Amino acid sequence: MSSVALDFDSRGEGPPVLFAHAIACDRSMWDRMLGHFGTRCRVIRADLRGHGRSPVPPGPYSLGQLAGDCAALLDRLRIERADFVGLSLGGMVGQAFALDHPGRLRRLVLANTSSSYGPGGRAMWEARKKLVREGGLAAVHDLAVSRSFTEGFRASDAGVVAGAMATFLASPVEGYLGCCDAIADLEFTEALPRIASPTLAIAGGLDPGTPVAMSRVLAERIPGAKLAVIEGAAHLSAVEKPAEFARLVDAFLAD
Repeated sequence: MSSVALDFDSRGEGPPVLFAHAIACDRSMWDRMLGHFGTRCRVIRADLRGHGRSPVPPGPYSLGQLAGDCAALLDRLRIERADFVGLSLGGMVGQAFALDHPGRLRRLVLANTSSSYGPGGRAMWEARKKLVREGGLAAVHDLAVSRSFTEGFRASDAGVVAGAMATFLASPVEGYLGCCDAIADLEFTEALPRIASPTLAIAGGLDPGTPVAMSRVLAERIPGAKLAVIEGAAHLSAVEKPAEFARLVDAFLAD
């Protein structure tokens, strides 16, 4: 399973924390949250394969490959163990990282994500791929907006939403399709009890794509895991409620 050299940025000193973004986003997804985050950590923000400035190899991709890319990045930085914060696709990669590379992980934050989409998951993501193949990312723009942000936030912070969706529309189609394949294979529920690292699951109270019930599965199946719900947030909770998100993550990583 060959890895790709992820593009990344790094700031600060202290315990390393690797941040992994949602599909059709890039590391800029964390910008608003980091304005409220503490300074005691070394923050490493990666563009996952197929996104941002990272390579876009031909698909399909797997969650194991995306996790392997993150492990290879830690190797390049000569980091033995790190905390991992992943949102949506990034949280799925975080689960794969915890299962495939347990010795590299200190603490794990799984935000707005799931361990499975159930029996209809593959069909849902195949339908999404078909739309994007035929019409590009613009074909799923409105769906992404409605799932990513609450109606109130879309009205009050239209500039933030426009910026996020500009990144969405500029995302490489090949990378999006490759990651759809990875998500279509998502099925970690039975393996969750094998995750040994302290884990925090974060849900958005108004997230239609990965609702609170999905985060509750993570919290109940991963030994000792905790669940936090950010009320009034949809899918991109780190963008919509950055102060609340940062407070939860900072407190958990410092615990």
